Amino acid sequence: MPFIGLGLHFLVAIFFAVHVIRKGRQMYWLIILFSFPLLGSLVYFLVEFLPALRVDRGLKNAASAAVKIFDPTRELRAAKDAFELTPTAQNQIRLANALLDAGETAKAVEQFDQCMKGPFSKDPEIALSAAKAKLLADQPVEAVHLLTDIRGRNAGFRQEQLCLLLAQALAAAGKGADARIEFEDAVKRFGGVESKAEYAVWSATVGDVDTARRLQSELQQTWKHWDKHVRSLQAPLFKRVDAAIASAANR
Repeated sequence: MPFIGLGLHFLVAIFFAVHVIRKGRQMYWLIILFSFPLLGSLVYFLVEFLPALRVDRGLKNAASAAVKIFDPTRELRAAKDAFELTPTAQNQIRLANALLDAGETAKAVEQFDQCMKGPFSKDPEIALSAAKAKLLADQPVEAVHLLTDIRGRNAGFRQEQLCLLLAQALAAAGKGADARIEFEDAVKRFGGVESKAEYAVWSATVGDVDTARRLQSELQQTWKHWDKHVRSLQAPLFKRVDAAIASAANR
């Protein structure tokens, strides 16, 4: 057994050694990795491998965002071409999601309705996306039906996201009391920033400024603990909260 453990340590060291060579890292890392196969691998992982992995992911995300800015319809065009060439259920799902991302909600609803009749009719991911499309296409009652069906069939599926989306759908359907229950449940059970922000916006919209300001205060406390990058990502959401409360206060 000790030999097996030692062999595993060397395999890990070899993996990182390949990374050293491919990424052009300093050659002294090879000495460290093979002189101290366990400790050396751990140090290399923390000092070189993990930071590089984060940078690579950041670059990929930045590249993806840049593509959307300079060519926002690229994925939609590709999805349409793929579905026209091979009209499979998977390509139809891709097309429906691309239409939704492009803001073509009515067409997205049409495609999702077709998807829900096929072999993926019980897939909760597809149903959740279909509910989003219906809510954005001013079909909140249909969205509520889909979301409650998802919850009934898959109790543990994306609980916070489903709870928040259901609250928004209920609010759009004119069921304010039920919407409040869902909003409060999302905040109490999960405490996510998006849940608090959306509840604050809705509360301000219906005139419950006290609740909106309480949630705004909680969000501001969270804001203090974020770095600049996270703040920049969440800034639009916080601005929506501030604008909603300011508008409510000026009525």
